Parts: sequence; structure tokens; C-alpha cells
Amino acid sequence: MNTMEWHDAGLLLLDQTLLPIEVKYINCSTVEDVVEAIKTMKVRGAPAIGVAAAYGLALGALHSESIDRMSFDNEIEVAGRMLGATRPTAVNLFWALNRMLDVLHSNCDKGVPEMKRILLDEAHRILLEDIEMNQRIGSFGSQLVPPGARVLTHCNAGALATGGYGTALGVIRAAHESGKQIQVFADETRPLLQGARLTAWELQQDNIPVTLITDSMAGYLMRKGIIDLAVVGADRIAANGDVANKIGTYTVAVLCREHGIPFYVAAPISTIDMNLDNGDDIVIEERETVEVTAVFGQQIAPQGIKVFNPAFDITPHRLITAIITDRGILRPPYKESLKNIFV
Repeated sequence: MNTMEWHDAGLLLLDQTLLPIEVKYINCSTVEDVVEAIKTMKVRGAPAIGVAAAYGLALGALHSESIDRMSFDNEIEVAGRMLGATRPTAVNLFWALNRMLDVLHSNCDKGVPEMKRILLDEAHRILLEDIEMNQRIGSFGSQLVPPGARVLTHCNAGALATGGYGTALGVIRAAHESGKQIQVFADETRPLLQGARLTAWELQQDNIPVTLITDSMAGYLMRKGIIDLAVVGADRIAANGDVANKIGTYTVAVLCREHGIPFYVAAPISTIDMNLDNGDDIVIEERETVEVTAVFGQQIAPQGIKVFNPAFDITPHRLITAIITDRGILRPPYKESLKNIFV
């Protein structure tokens, strides 16, 4: 099932806020529609956000009524700022927008009609490249998964979080496809339950054996010797290897270190931000209190209770066994290995 599809009327997005109860696509026909979809997490996951933003910029271009390039370029830059203001942590968003704007500025000799086509073609290219990168991540990462392994994953870093195939779930999917007879443990991932709603559903759809656990059960399973490795995605990776990912990832990494279990991060190179020295420089998004105080619209906490709701945390590089990218498996020291993949 595709996370997103382009058609003549615009961008079709699978509404992930409704899964697994309802499978429904929404049509985004304007850049404002894409902005709203990203803000409300109808589309989520760092790579998927980046691809959606690229299409959002293309929609802004297609609906532009400007005739001259100066006015047209100004419109596209405004659209880029709107999309860039949706979610601050996932670097893929800004990577995709910068790539689209680079295409805009490097084709200043083209007329507006041709530029509209060029921008849409670039968005298509970003989607296809994302799927290919995820498949390479899966191929590299499956080498780290022993036959019969019991794998813990946190949040959702699958086809739903990307253009297709997935990063962390790409590793799991590739290991399953190679006949390794793995078992997956997906933690629920509060507060929005991406593990329970999305990862468990996605793996079930692909007939990959999966067991759902609550977030607080991971340590118990590790102590019992039930988990062999953990693999997660990433929303931003700093130059030293520190990783921003869904809140609770740091806890899983600490538990893995305590129990001598490999902890792997899977992400495309578009998630690596070499402009940030370490994780302390990563902006952590804070979201609405209702995500914590209610579940599916049902209040579960006292009215007026004070809430702190950071969407992500930082896992220090020292807790990460390896980073699996579309260009290979990176090992410590990450300052060296991350720098080398861009050479």
C-alpha cells in the first residue's frame, strides 16, 4: 500500500491518523493542503515528510498564476517557507525543500510553464530515489540480522514513514524476504501509538511475525533474553552520530546497552545533518497537550493537568552500535565514518 500517489488532481496521501481502523486517502490539491497534512501528522515519518513537501512545492508551482519568473520564484519561495515551518526536527523536510529550490534557482533561464514541469519532475524523482535508498538500507541492514532473530523496533519507520519499503522496517522486511525467520516486537510508542497503530498493522499486512508490547515492557523482555537486537529510524543525525528520533528511543538504547544488545539506527543520507556538531543542537518539536491527555478523542487524564510533550529525544552516539545508510553500514567513530560517506 502506497503512502502517497500523484495524480492529475494533486497528491493523494494515506491518512495515517485513521489507521488501522480505516484506510482512507486524502487529496491535497494545494500547498496549503500539504502543509495541513504534515502539521496534523496525516503524513509522518522524516522521509515521507520530505517527499510530501517536495510535492507541496510542486503544487504551489502548478497553481501559480504568475507570468514572469521573478513573481513565480517569489511565490515558490513563500510556499517553501510555509512548508518548512510545519515540523522543525526532521531534517529530510528541509533537505527536500532545499533540493527543489536549488532546481528552481539553477534553471533561471526557463519560462514559467517549463519550470512548473521541471519542479514536478523533481518531486517524482525524490519519491523514486527515496524508495531506492530504503531498499539499499534494507539490503545492507539485513546482513546484521541473524537467522531467527527477535527484533525490537520503536515507533514506525516503515513504508508508511517513507516513500516506500521503509528504513528500520526496510531492514526487517529485507531480513524476512531473505528467509531468516525473524520475529518482531513492536512497542506501542506513546503518545500517538505509532507502533500499535502503524508498525503492527504494516507488518501484519506483509505477514511478518509481530508481537505488540507496551513501551514499559522492553526492559523485561531484554532481561529475559527475548530480544536479540533493536533497530529504529531517525529524524535527524548530527555530525558526531547523535540521533534524534521518536521520544522513547533513548530509553530503548540505554536498555540495549545495559543488556549487551546491539542497537542499530537505519536512515538515508538525507537524514544526516553535517551542519550540526552534536545532538544538543537539534531542535526538538513539542506538540499539543491533547496527544497525552486523550486517546482517540477520549479524555484519559484530569482536566487542566500540566503536560510536557516533546515529540523526539536524542540518543547519544556512544549508545549506537551502527548506523545503516543507503551507502553502507557506518561504525564508530561516527565523526569519521559520517564524514567519509560524503567524500
